[in-house]
Amino acid sequence: MQDGYRFLFGPVRSRRLGRSLGIDLVPLKVCTYDCPYCQVGVTTLKTLERRDYVPVVDVLAEFDHWLAQDGQADCVTLAGGGEPTLHARFGEVIDAIGARTKLRRILLSNGSLFFLPEVRAAAIKAEVVKATLSSWDQASFEQVHHPHPDLRFDTFVAGLKALRREFKGEYWLEVFAVPGVNDTSAQMIRIAEVARLIAPDRIHLNTAVRPAQDGKTLSVSVAELEEFAKLFNPVAEVVGVSQSLAQPQTEVITHAELATRILSLLQRHPCTASDISGTIGQSVSEVEKTLKDLLEQGALRLEHRDTQNYFVANSPEPLNP
Repeated sequence: MQDGYRFLFGPVRSRRLGRSLGIDLVPLKVCTYDCPYCQVGVTTLKTLERRDYVPVVDVLAEFDHWLAQDGQADCVTLAGGGEPTLHARFGEVIDAIGARTKLRRILLSNGSLFFLPEVRAAAIKAEVVKATLSSWDQASFEQVHHPHPDLRFDTFVAGLKALRREFKGEYWLEVFAVPGVNDTSAQMIRIAEVARLIAPDRIHLNTAVRPAQDGKTLSVSVAELEEFAKLFNPVAEVVGVSQSLAQPQTEVITHAELATRILSLLQRHPCTASDISGTIGQSVSEVEKTLKDLLEQGALRLEHRDTQNYFVANSPEPLNP
């Protein structure tokens, strides 16, 4: 990744996606939810307004530059610092990427706007769509996600089901387990019953593994997640475990370039040194040296959680809405 990109980040390594180039289409953090467990941070604008939050021409100019300079990834993912479907032209971005490259196009969304036909029409341009289902009624929906007050659970689920009927690609659901909110077997059974109505191709069961924005949300244990996974059809894949990907170093980059990649990653969510090593594909020792320099420069701070040190960017540079 070249210094100066505002809308692109990565590529980062993901267990589910491989080497993924991210594209941010909304400012940090414009969203339809304000989930207490969110690793990105507190929602700065909770909205249902769809508009051109960032210029598509500038996004595609950066993408063209990346293709010319690098172009090495397994997929391109619309994700990042907010809800990508809030951008009124996200479908055009998906189409433009497809016209330029054969890389798999992935939409990571919370699914809250799939009740809108125009959002579904844009979403089905992707080859993989991931939505989030972590509740079973209006009360749990509000407790888990703190959604915009105009969002209703039944309408949300109707949107997820409608996309399943219209979308011919891979449809994934992510279920996020939150201690004290939706982490009993009875609660997971109710979520699984809703998931069966949607009939996704894959279900991912996740939990908090990085510091949450409320500073309080903890993780559900791996053992519990593995038991919950059996309640779903198809059986859920447990992804809420250690974030270290244990990937070998795959390229030689300068110290300055490594610092740029680390900052780009940390501006979107906190990570441990091991997380960064696995995500970026550089040795832990090199990552730790760079982290030390960034700490001394005041670009980062340390947060301690569950006996681990998480690095957090001090001054993320959100996109201007």
